[in-house]
Amino acid sequence: MDLSDTPEEEEFRARLREWLAKTLPGLPAEPSPDDWPGRRAYDLGWQRRLHDAGYADVHWDASPAIRLIFLEETEKAGAPYVGANFVGLLHAGPTIAAEGTDGQRARWLPPILRGDEVWCQGFSEPDAGSDLAALRTRAWRDGDDYVVTGSKIWTSHAEVADWCELLVRTEPEAPRHRGITWLAMPMDAPGITVRPLRTLAGSAEFAEVFLDEVRVPAENRVGDENDGWRVTMVTLSFERGTAFAGEVVACRRVLGELAAEARGNGRWDDPALRRRLGRLNAEFRALWRLTQWNVSAAQASGGVPGVGGSVFKLRYSHARQQLYDAAAEVLGADCLDLDRPWTLDRLSSLSYTIAAGTSQIQHSIIAERILGLPKGR
Repeated sequence: MDLSDTPEEEEFRARLREWLAKTLPGLPAEPSPDDWPGRRAYDLGWQRRLHDAGYADVHWDASPAIRLIFLEETEKAGAPYVGANFVGLLHAGPTIAAEGTDGQRARWLPPILRGDEVWCQGFSEPDAGSDLAALRTRAWRDGDDYVVTGSKIWTSHAEVADWCELLVRTEPEAPRHRGITWLAMPMDAPGITVRPLRTLAGSAEFAEVFLDEVRVPAENRVGDENDGWRVTMVTLSFERGTAFAGEVVACRRVLGELAAEARGNGRWDDPALRRRLGRLNAEFRALWRLTQWNVSAAQASGGVPGVGGSVFKLRYSHARQQLYDAAAEVLGADCLDLDRPWTLDRLSSLSYTIAAGTSQIQHSIIAERILGLPKGR
């Protein structure tokens, strides 16, 4: 498989680099990490700049290879991360583009691309753990609406979101994977209560969401009723297959910075540390090639990443933790100083073997869907 850029891709890369070099110096200062209304405004402002420059549609209307180049170049240039836009741009939006009706695509995709609306993800529940199919939030049909009651947890950016990609159980007696429906829920609907959750790193980008007979128009259903598990697999394929691509580039940059820090503070003299950093360099180079392979495979199969995303996600989440463990070794006692670079990243890295499907779940997917091993009893 040829992983080199085509002439069209080379032209896109050069044009994007030039635009980033002109645009980034004029950006306003980033708000405090705890200022989520300010963060929302900043992230939406960046998305509007991308839209006005003609780059917003790379998430859906361009080839997967062009999308990967976009993620690579914006990360290398130090451009703002998608931030509060990440669910809409990287999860819900691609799902609606792949599974939604023409009317749904016309309603929801342009506001995401313009930087007008923020989405959050209402998948996880307090009593379901890593078993997403065990969700118990109920929805029943009442005329033209679904009436939803239940709760969600780890709902990213819920306190500043306009919409929620929501999984509900619409047929309680059906087998677990067959009674689920994917809804787009307006976050200003009556009956929604949002309670922010503070993480180990001190941030509050997650929230609990309580739903008390919330009415969601039936026209907001993506896919058929009780077919939500299949639609969810499309969402998760994007989440695991391409959403972390820019972060691999960021980790490679951090690795270079760690090597420079080690040379400056004398820890580079430790051969064990040098071997550790060298192995991580090889690890992230391999992960980038795997990302390119996954994107090329997705392009050949219609644009939706396949189960190879689970291989990537499993290895990347562990490699990221190992990277920031190495950062702690480079910093020494300073790794306890929350004001030092990489300290908060180390704390947040602990969540990566849980987020977007635990490592145990990824092992099962790889065993069953790639290796063809029998399901456990």
